[in-house]
Amino acid sequence: MGRIGQAVALRAQGFRMPVLYAGRRPCSAPPGLSTWVHRPLEEVLTQSDFLSLHVPLSDTTRHLIGPRELAMMKPTAFLINTSRGPVIDEAALLAALQQGRIAGAGLDVYEREPAILPGLELLPNVVLLPHLGSATQQVRIKMGMLCVENIAAVLEGRPPLNPVNRQD
Repeated sequence: MGRIGQAVALRAQGFRMPVLYAGRRPCSAPPGLSTWVHRPLEEVLTQSDFLSLHVPLSDTTRHLIGPRELAMMKPTAFLINTSRGPVIDEAALLAALQQGRIAGAGLDVYEREPAILPGLELLPNVVLLPHLGSATQQVRIKMGMLCVENIAAVLEGRPPLNPVNRQD
């Protein structure tokens, strides 16, 4: 339940959606909001109506969602991936969608970007978008300034503000 997952959870609670999440460690919900419930991934898969993925790509998250996980989901569930494409085994997703094992999917990242697995674009229960969430002038300026601030910190002998390989 990182920064992006928490932001999505806050929005979901605006629609009175209960929030289940799987993650490395439990996280407290902000005061005044419903509890966010930390559960094993298998339980989140079997209980969720909407499964929204917000994980980095690593050896442990590559194909995090594959045939086994898709088979555990409700046939009425929707899978949403806005994190990294290879987190989902797209061939398994295509099969699950074609066979009606899940209700639908929303993707703005793809396993082999920029290519989209042939067949996904033909399905009426799939929404495909380019990964453009940060493509606004305001966000791009902030991203550039953050880069400059990180460079300045390193040149001044301080650690970078946003290290890629931060140790938890």
